[in-house]
Amino acid sequence: MSEALDTAVRAALQTLMDPQTGQSLMAEKAVKNLRVDAGDVSLDVELGYPARSLHAELQRQVIAALRAVPGVNNVSVSVRSHVVSHAVQRGLKPLPEVKNIIAVASGKGGVGKSTTAVNLALALAAEGARVGLLDADIYGPSQPMMLGVGGQPQSHDGQTMQPLQNYGVQVMSIGFLIEPDNPMIWRGPMATQALEQLLRQTAWNDLDYLIVDMPPGTGDIALTLSQRVPLTGAVIVTTPQDIALLDARKGLKMFEKVGVPILGVVENMALHVCSQCGHVEHIFGEGGGKRMSAEYGVDYLGGLPLDIRIREQADSGRPTVVADPDGAIAQSYKAIARAVAVKVAQQGRDYSAKFPTISVQNT
Repeated sequence: MSEALDTAVRAALQTLMDPQTGQSLMAEKAVKNLRVDAGDVSLDVELGYPARSLHAELQRQVIAALRAVPGVNNVSVSVRSHVVSHAVQRGLKPLPEVKNIIAVASGKGGVGKSTTAVNLALALAAEGARVGLLDADIYGPSQPMMLGVGGQPQSHDGQTMQPLQNYGVQVMSIGFLIEPDNPMIWRGPMATQALEQLLRQTAWNDLDYLIVDMPPGTGDIALTLSQRVPLTGAVIVTTPQDIALLDARKGLKMFEKVGVPILGVVENMALHVCSQCGHVEHIFGEGGGKRMSAEYGVDYLGGLPLDIRIREQADSGRPTVVADPDGAIAQSYKAIARAVAVKVAQQGRDYSAKFPTISVQNT
């Protein structure tokens, strides 16, 4: 009886799908610690990406499916997320205390890259991840204003800086170290060195994801960072406009050339809904991001509207995901964030920490 019940329970679990990937929970090896004992069933469901908003519904589905199995009396299910480190470019190693680094980039400025980056970071945090944000736009740092955080980083050991925090996100920016009105009159090598110091000399604290708000374009700084920063993947932000898509393609190809996986494309300002009459208009064109994704064989992560509230909320230091967490736009950011996290979870894992250190000595 026990063996037959165990088989029936496993068959029921085979029918349950990961809500983000559409794959069987059993096939993904998301079912852990399964125990079947005289009609009592207990198990853990472990997702490889943060999805706090999905846990309750997934738990309900698992309990309902198992209670429908004849012979099952009691069901105990725990749903959790567990993020691990994934592989980076050849020759580089992940940073200590940072499991995955995600670059948010665009081929040109003005497409809403920084606003997208901060809302993605906040959305991942809202879904239960430990998240940091590095403002790598050294000539125009905007994350301090968007996150409503200021002051200078402190150092506990004289060698590393403590990141500032707000809304549950650890953040570092050159904007914390200079006067707001001072221009950064630095050539490329000096700016790149400063950014590497910000990345490596910040005492990040046990991050699942570090979002890097990349400088716009594919110039020297962006290229050097994509070669030196151990990236798990990159997200390309564009608008549907042909000119923006032309430059976004260049950004995508840059990451491909240095061996950084493209996690997908986010189409910003995809449509505008009139606040007075509800009329929908594609001001910058329609479907450009989807066409680009299909052309290069990468995922279309989602589209975001051209909405004055996104701008107002970011300017006020309370980006959309924290200003209106239950609103439709925040839900779009969270859906995109989960899609990004799923793509990260599907990358090859990093096993460098498991390899022993070999030293050769003369004896």
